[in-house]
Amino acid sequence: MTPSGSASPYLISRERLIAAPPERIFEVLARPALHSVIDGSGTVRGEQPNGPERLSLGAKFGMEMTMGARYKILNRVIEFEEGRRIAWRHFSAHVWRYTLEPQDGGTLVREEWDGRAVPWRLGFRLAGFTRRHPESIESTLRLLEQHVLEQSDGGGPGSDRPGT
Repeated sequence: MTPSGSASPYLISRERLIAAPPERIFEVLARPALHSVIDGSGTVRGEQPNGPERLSLGAKFGMEMTMGARYKILNRVIEFEEGRRIAWRHFSAHVWRYTLEPQDGGTLVREEWDGRAVPWRLGFRLAGFTRRHPESIESTLRLLEQHVLEQSDGGGPGSDRPGT
């Protein structure tokens, strides 16, 4: 796990080399139904009904969340490059972004939490989000790797490909 350099406490980034092609990893990231499977923060509980099965630029999707109390959040995809980049945000304007770079032996996956454009970003810092996000992101990338590798091994727990 590698932290990416940033001079801002409101841009938190981690990287992980995953031994899988970017297309397989991207497929997991583009499916809201799998977000709770790979969430390392413990806050994502599942997707809300009637959202898209697969994300695309401009797509809106709701998630069931918990952080002390249960709540729902509506996200919109704001960056989308098939197989390479996906990012979304909700009303508070912070962005969750994933970029995938093919490498020898797999794909370098970078996950970022970008709160630089949030007007009340100091509130995130005072509430402890900026302290917790590095560990949560590292856990998410570990779970993403585990899920993707289980898929390539022919299924197993958490596989979304029946019969494989």
